[in-house]
Amino acid sequence: KLNVGVDTVQHGVEGLTYLLTESSKLMISETDFQDSIHVLGFSDELNKLLLQLYLDNRKEIRSILGELTPKLPSYHNLEWRLDVQLASRSLRQQIKPAVTIKLHLNQHEDQTAQVLQTDPSTLLHLIQQLEQALGEMKTNHCRRIVRNMK
Repeated sequence: KLNVGVDTVQHGVEGLTYLLTESSKLMISETDFQDSIHVLGFSDELNKLLLQLYLDNRKEIRSILGELTPKLPSYHNLEWRLDVQLASRSLRQQIKPAVTIKLHLNQHEDQTAQVLQTDPSTLLHLIQQLEQALGEMKTNHCRRIVRNMK
C-alpha cells in the first residue's frame, strides 16, 4: 500500500521506536525533542505530530521500560561473626580465623538470607575489589553510562 520496500518500513519503525524510547529514558523537554527532530528535515506538521506522540506516550514508555529491567535483590541487613580455632587434638598451637557473614536481602517483597564464610585474607581482597569498583563509578565514563541508563 505504501509503494516502498519492506526494509524502508522496518528501518522507519525501528528509528521511530529508538527516538521515542531514548527520549523517554532521558525525559527530555519539549524544546529538546523539537530540536532533535528538527535536524531530521521533516515538515513542520510531521514534527508537531511526533512531538504530540512523544508527549502522549512518554510516561507509558517509561513504565514499560521500568518493567523490563531485571529485578535484582537489594540489601537489607548484614550480620557477621568472627570465629577463631585456637587448637585441635593434633595441633595444640594453631590460629585458624574464619569470618561468617549473614546477608539479608529483599527481593519482590520477600526477605532471604545468604550465609557466607571466608578467611580474613579473602575478605580483605574482596573489600579491596569493592572499593576499586566504587572508585571506578566515580570516573566520567561510568557516570555517562549510568546517566544514559536512567
